[in-house]
Amino acid sequence: MAFSFTDTRSIDWIDANALSIYERNSRMHSKKQLKKIFRSISEFGWTNPLIIDENNMVLCGAGRLAAAVAHGIDRVPVIRLSHMSEEQKRAYIIADNRIATEAAWDKELLRGELAGLVELGYDVELTGFDTLEIDTALSFDEPTPKADDDVELPPATGQPVSRVGDLWHIGQHRVLCGDARDMACYERLLAGERAQLIFSDPPYGCAIAGNVSGLGQVKHDDFVMGAGEQSLPEFAQTLLRPAFRCMAASAASGAIAFICTDWRASPHLQDAAQGVFHELKNLIVWVKTNFSMGTFYRSGHELIFAYKVTPGTHINNFGLGEGGRHRGNVWTYAGANTFRAGRMEDLEAHSTVKPKALVADAIRDCSKRGGIVLDPFLGSGTTLIACAMTGRFGRGIELDPKYVDVILARVAAETGCEPMLDGVTPLSAVTEQRATAEIGA
Repeated sequence: MAFSFTDTRSIDWIDANALSIYERNSRMHSKKQLKKIFRSISEFGWTNPLIIDENNMVLCGAGRLAAAVAHGIDRVPVIRLSHMSEEQKRAYIIADNRIATEAAWDKELLRGELAGLVELGYDVELTGFDTLEIDTALSFDEPTPKADDDVELPPATGQPVSRVGDLWHIGQHRVLCGDARDMACYERLLAGERAQLIFSDPPYGCAIAGNVSGLGQVKHDDFVMGAGEQSLPEFAQTLLRPAFRCMAASAASGAIAFICTDWRASPHLQDAAQGVFHELKNLIVWVKTNFSMGTFYRSGHELIFAYKVTPGTHINNFGLGEGGRHRGNVWTYAGANTFRAGRMEDLEAHSTVKPKALVADAIRDCSKRGGIVLDPFLGSGTTLIACAMTGRFGRGIELDPKYVDVILARVAAETGCEPMLDGVTPLSAVTEQRATAEIGA
């Protein structure tokens, strides 16, 4: 029977189990793809009915049928065709799959569309692109990380503007001046949100003053907590364990936590995490291109524990390297006290500052664009800067008001957004108000 371009055909709804797939269909569908198809149907509806022949054999839409059956959908929309010969059916099944692969993307237009959806807060993975593909497509639009020597950092000394209890909004990011062990701080900071990812660099339980510097050019005060005032076991149980409990209570299902430490504190960190975090996924070694503090064999590496904080499916954007992102558990990045531009500013900002690239890569690995990334020991704010670089929303806690001031300056320089106290009052106004109050006191 010849096909007429004026033919109109109705859509029927029939039992999915009454349909059959051509047994020599050479197109294969992975579980991952079937999940994407089902999510698309759930979001947009049946926008593309199956094409079947007079014997209920699927000519077009085998993947949609498989996704429907796998997820318990028992009735599907079909358009029935009866004009094809057996040879035409076999050829059409191939052609329907093959011809579409000849299309190409206008990368500039695609980037703009994806960026627009991200800005609107839409779940952009419903487009069928994975997070890794989206990150790659949008990487052209990501702000180039400013070299640290391009950011005028205030010294972490003197009278700070920030005060304990302040909640600052910097564009899409927030920082609370408070205690990482206090659940009320997390509740106020997150306001009902759940963290997709945690990246944090707690104090290591050792003294900083007199030990960490840029060849003596930068002097540091000790941290306000965890700077050697307790034994390492005491430090782990009184500081780390309560903070870990708060992190776990604030994490989304399957969230990954990257917790940084050194070799001295590592066994005590594991003790503190035992029974709080769900599972240790891996131990990452950060190999630095320089040595850090220490006398008997100076340390050329630090450790990063990768925990699954809560049960559930975790986000893995790198897999086994498919998509070109090959990741192992040995990471090589320059440390802050290497000989490079900006190293003194890094060290002045924070004693154990981590490279932005290291944190940004970890964020890309295990979170999605628009996801919440939590750092309860925010230090100089590197995690929030990495969030700005990768399109995630940073949430941080830092107890020391001096370092909160450093965070505000660094993140404002990176994002171009003025910090707003409680999301309302600009930092410039708060600075003036508090300076005036001190003069009058």
